[in-house]
Amino acid sequence: MGQSQFELKARLFCLKDRPFLLALIVPAPNIRRKNCFTPGAKDCYFYAMEERFYREQEIARLPDFLPAATYNLAHTLLARAGQCLFVPIRSLQYMAVLDAEEFIFVDSQNKAWVELAWQHFRPQSRSALDERVPFEVVHYAPQAAETMKRLPGEFHKALRVLAERDLPQQDAHVLPLVRPPRPE
Repeated sequence: MGQSQFELKARLFCLKDRPFLLALIVPAPNIRRKNCFTPGAKDCYFYAMEERFYREQEIARLPDFLPAATYNLAHTLLARAGQCLFVPIRSLQYMAVLDAEEFIFVDSQNKAWVELAWQHFRPQSRSALDERVPFEVVHYAPQAAETMKRLPGEFHKALRVLAERDLPQQDAHVLPLVRPPRPE
């Protein structure tokens, strides 16, 4: 049975609840590690974390559509986080791991094994930002088809919870733009 392994960059919260990014963990020896701290990380302790996920041979690959609200929110949060984002889906006891190319889902009982993945998103095929996005669902475990029945809705709820937790800490201010009078 062939299995592949990959490692990811993670977004976590320090003790003062300020987000920061961890060092990039890469398996290739020719790529140097890079520290990627946000300005809010100066008061945080550094937590090192390495996550490895494994895949069995794929069982099925099916076309599907992701609602625009879910796709847009996921990519907004991913852009804020950096290269990778962990999304706990507490109602299903799953963890979603998002990167630019795919979203993987792991069960809390089999933490290192990918049960299913959403890949090959094609947002360019939609003509408006509020249209659904086609993608492929890849099943790696027999129970993935059953999980997929509830996963899209519960994933969207988990994204909303994460987005609400990451609201700006200050009120926004509108600055008036005043043109200086022209000399005559």
